[in-house]
Amino acid sequence: MQNLHLSIPSPSVSSFQVGPFVIHFYALFILLGIAAAVWIGSKRWTSRGGRKGQILDIALWTVPIGIIGARIFHVLTHWDYYFHAGTNVTKVFAIWEGGLAIYGGLIFGVLGAWLGARSTGVKLLSVADALAPGILVAQAIGRLGNYFNQELFGQPTDLPWGLQIPSSNVAYPQGFPDGVLFHPTFLYEMIWNLIGFALIVLVLEKRFNLRNGRALAVYLVYYSIGRAFIESIRIDQSEYFLGLRTNVWSAIITIVIGLVLLVWLRRSRPGTEQSLYLPGRQPLEPIEPERPKPADGLDFEYTSDDNPDRG
Repeated sequence: MQNLHLSIPSPSVSSFQVGPFVIHFYALFILLGIAAAVWIGSKRWTSRGGRKGQILDIALWTVPIGIIGARIFHVLTHWDYYFHAGTNVTKVFAIWEGGLAIYGGLIFGVLGAWLGARSTGVKLLSVADALAPGILVAQAIGRLGNYFNQELFGQPTDLPWGLQIPSSNVAYPQGFPDGVLFHPTFLYEMIWNLIGFALIVLVLEKRFNLRNGRALAVYLVYYSIGRAFIESIRIDQSEYFLGLRTNVWSAIITIVIGLVLLVWLRRSRPGTEQSLYLPGRQPLEPIEPERPKPADGLDFEYTSDDNPDRG
C-alpha cells in the first residue's frame, strides 16, 4: 500500500479535442521532439559555420523518411500483433496509437539525411554530428507519448516509482491481479537520454574532437547501451531471436556499428574538420560562425582566436 501511494499514476486520457480535431498526445510529443531536435541541431550547425536554414532543409527529407522507416521496423518486429487471424490490418497505419521503432527511424533517417545533405551541398557526417545530441532530447520527449498511451512498460516491480497500469488496459499481462506496479521504462529512457545529451555537449565535446562523425558514433553507442537494458525488462509483445527481443539485438548491433565507426574515423580522419561542405559546394563568401551565449549549452568550442576584436 505504501508503494502504491508513492507510485506513478497513469494518465486518464491519451488525447484531447480542439474543435473537430482529435489531438493525440503521442503524436504531439513526437512532433515536439522533432522540433527540439531541429532547433538544437540548427544552433549547433550555425555555431560551426553552417548557414541558417540548412538543417531545416535537411529535416524536410529526414523526418518523413525516418517516420516511414520507424513504422516499418515496428511492424516487422511486432508481426504477430498486426497480422494474426481476425486482426484489423489497417492498424498498421494507426501511428497515433503508438509504434515507431527508433532503429528503423535511424536507418531510414540516415538515408533521408544523406539525400538532404547532398541536395544542400554539405557533408553527411557533419550534419549528423550537429543533430546527434538533439536526437537524444527528441527521444526523451517522445517517450512521454508512450506514457500517455500506457504502453511499453516493464516487468512488475515493488519499487516506489512503479507505474500504475489499470487492469482494463489491453496491454495488462493476463493472469496478474489488479494493482500490480510495473517498471516505468518511459521514465528510465527519458533520464538516460537527457544525461547522454548533457554528457556529449558539456563534457565529451569539450575534451575530445567529436567532429567528422564522432558525435554520431558516441550517440549510437551511448543510446544503445541504455536501450539494450530497457528493452530487456519490457514485457510488451515482440519477436524474439535466440532468446532475445529483436530490439535488444538491434541495440547490440548498433553498439558494434558505433564502436567500429569510432575506430574507422580515428584511422581515416584523425585531424580536425576542415569544412562542412562537399567539394565544390562551399559558399562564395565565408560565413562567420554564430556564437551562442554560454547559457545555450549547445557548443562550447571557442577560444580566444575566435574573437574578431583580438589584435
